[in-house]
Amino acid sequence: MIALGLPLMIVAAADARATMPRPADILAATRRVADWQIAHRDTVGVPLAGRASARNPRDWQQATFWVALTALADRDPRYRKTLLDLGQGQQWRLGDRPFHADDQLIGQAWLWASRNGAGDAAIAPMRAYFDNLLANPPRNALAFVPNEAGGDPPCTTRWCWCDALFMAPPTMLKLAKATGDDRYARFAHAEFAATKAYLFDPSEHLFFRDSRFFDRRDAAGRKLFWSRGNGWVMAGLVRIIETLDPRDPERAGYVALFREMAARLLTLQRPNGYWAPSLLDNGPDALPETSGTGFFVYAFARGVDLGLLDRKTYLPAAIKGWSALGQAIQPDGMLGWVQQVSDRPDVVARTDTQFYGAGAFVLAGTALYDLTKKNWR
Repeated sequence: MIALGLPLMIVAAADARATMPRPADILAATRRVADWQIAHRDTVGVPLAGRASARNPRDWQQATFWVALTALADRDPRYRKTLLDLGQGQQWRLGDRPFHADDQLIGQAWLWASRNGAGDAAIAPMRAYFDNLLANPPRNALAFVPNEAGGDPPCTTRWCWCDALFMAPPTMLKLAKATGDDRYARFAHAEFAATKAYLFDPSEHLFFRDSRFFDRRDAAGRKLFWSRGNGWVMAGLVRIIETLDPRDPERAGYVALFREMAARLLTLQRPNGYWAPSLLDNGPDALPETSGTGFFVYAFARGVDLGLLDRKTYLPAAIKGWSALGQAIQPDGMLGWVQQVSDRPDVVARTDTQFYGAGAFVLAGTALYDLTKKNWR
């Protein structure tokens, strides 16, 4: 791992070597970021650009981190109590909105808890939540039209924005696996297919964030494909694929989409190891950004480990991205260069952080740790 004190852009030259990092160093960096985030879980002002929702552990902003922490807890049991205490304190509830994908993500942490000491009580509220969804399935269109009365756009009762593909379908598919109730899986497959048909650009092999971006272009005339938005999709695909039985006939479609997107994203990684906030921005002034980069490193490393991606092609890119992420860790352990809550490419600064950025880093770290531990020489 590259020394954290080096100036940010020095990483470009060092990354070209894509040297295999030591598994112990990967795990140490992952713990360091996780520990900082846990210690600052109630600090949602500066630099966390806090919104009221950021104070809610069941909201997607925090939930991304808690879900990622389950992966670290599987490799370091010191984090188990933190997760179990959190779930008990939240009474194993999902969010308060009955159909919104953002409120369903935390269920992946509760499913982990149910397998690690909490038992069926950890998933009982989730089953009731999704049983209500299945009994009252939304039928609205997927066009992303702002709500003039305020609040969520009407389409968000379904998966009309690409971020939702990380939040909801892995949760429902993992619940189907845990309970043996295939109704959750059938719903997830159908809704995923509808979202893909609507938001995926087959010519660019990337997802638009939502329908508002179909015709938008940047100042250079390029389509706007958001790094973190496509990161949500890639990370969601990994979590879907690893959940499905290899014999499941639905699995092949997800694998094909994952490989198609991975091949495109490989071409968009910048020389310094990062992916830019706007994926097609190849200009010299493109800023580093760690949440999208973290999700792509996670997807590449886990994809190689699952045998979905070619090791010689994608492992160097994952290592290069990990080295870049290491440069964004501040001296106190805070992960910087995390684009704030948004729905599109935006500005980002060294001191910007958020729960979901730390979550992406922890997912990347645990996946790369597993891969390098198997292949360390």
